[in-house]
Amino acid sequence: MSGMELSSTAFDDRTVIPRRHSGEGGNISPPLTWSGVPHEATELVLLCEDPDAPGTTFLHWLVTGIDPGTRGVVEGRTPQGGRAWPNGFGRVGWGGPMPPPGHGKHRYFFRLYALSEALPLHDHPGAEDVHRALKGRELASGTLVGTYQR
Repeated sequence: MSGMELSSTAFDDRTVIPRRHSGEGGNISPPLTWSGVPHEATELVLLCEDPDAPGTTFLHWLVTGIDPGTRGVVEGRTPQGGRAWPNGFGRVGWGGPMPPPGHGKHRYFFRLYALSEALPLHDHPGAEDVHRALKGRELASGTLVGTYQR
């Protein structure tokens, strides 16, 4: 599987996500750009998850059906052609970082996948459901990691 580049003008890989993008700040999704999408991709899928959340991996953002011809998304928007799904907070769209106070630094994995076919998901998929559905459909992927703590 080939790699795609995923980046943000709001933060660098493995650095702190600005407060304006957090659940205790403006709760505005960060701007993202990407490159290296394979020509044969039929759709892109974007997800952001926190594996450091108590209990299970917490889903902060899931967007499917993104136009593979796009090269990014501005802050506060859903990528072109994309369908936003419920996040772990139960709201559709972006749910900014808001780890428990005093729980230490959490990592937020933004992952972009180029797929060979549409992703079959039920109404309220969790992070594990998404990863299971991705198997065998991935053509390429890219990852950007941000951190946040309260």
